[in-house]
Amino acid sequence: MSTLEGYAVLVTGGGTGIGRACAARLAADGAAVTICGRTRETLEAAASGIPDARWVVADVTDEASIATAVDRAAERVPLRGVVANAGGGGGMGPYHRQDLDEFRRVLELNVIGTMLTLKHALPHLVSAGGGSFVGMSSIAGRVTHPVFGAYPVGKIAIEHMMRNAADEYGAAGVRCNAVAPGFTETELMSGIPRDSSVFESYIRNTPLAGVAQPEDVAEAVRFLIGPESRFITGTVLEVDGGHHLRAGPDFRTFTGLSAEQLLGRD
Repeated sequence: MSTLEGYAVLVTGGGTGIGRACAARLAADGAAVTICGRTRETLEAAASGIPDARWVVADVTDEASIATAVDRAAERVPLRGVVANAGGGGGMGPYHRQDLDEFRRVLELNVIGTMLTLKHALPHLVSAGGGSFVGMSSIAGRVTHPVFGAYPVGKIAIEHMMRNAADEYGAAGVRCNAVAPGFTETELMSGIPRDSSVFESYIRNTPLAGVAQPEDVAEAVRFLIGPESRFITGTVLEVDGGHHLRAGPDFRTFTGLSAEQLLGRD
């Protein structure tokens, strides 16, 4: 692969897991990386292990906050890449038991957070003569995830946002794509017992078996950020071992609800 020297890249949610792996991979090829997130200590620890990385505390759901982070990322060299990795899930339960405030919070974090990052990054990418924006989707946006509430809705919304943005800004040389990881060994997924039926449902439905490492996702992101993918836009790259070919995992046991309660017959 070619060097990324002269590229400034912002990675949201860059302090842990997939975001941290993406930042490290991009920096290894010469990108001037800035990571952002909500926790100073986490960002400091992550940046200390990434060559020449900067960090800035930012909440992607707060417009002024993410606008500042984007501007900070573009201070050294032109902003040529953005990885909108910040996101997350919420309380599990069937839709008739969903809490409205929690549902909105998850949509705000995933959809609005990605939109605000895109909104403020676009002028920089355009002025740089073009660049690449990568949204972070999920296997949850590809196959059903019962009791996941707003999370699958938010992830498929990110994918369509990338398609629309790819169409709108292609003439300016800005490419917009998404990456959709499956089960990946991160701090977030460590809460799923490896001897549980939930974990078994992931493995059973993954043709390549096993689970991904954050570095697997980072390699896909590196490809989409760099010039090697110069003629790719508006697409979703799945990094899930083929899981999207089969069925989604079954988290219903995590809710503690009976079969009757899950169906709204209680």
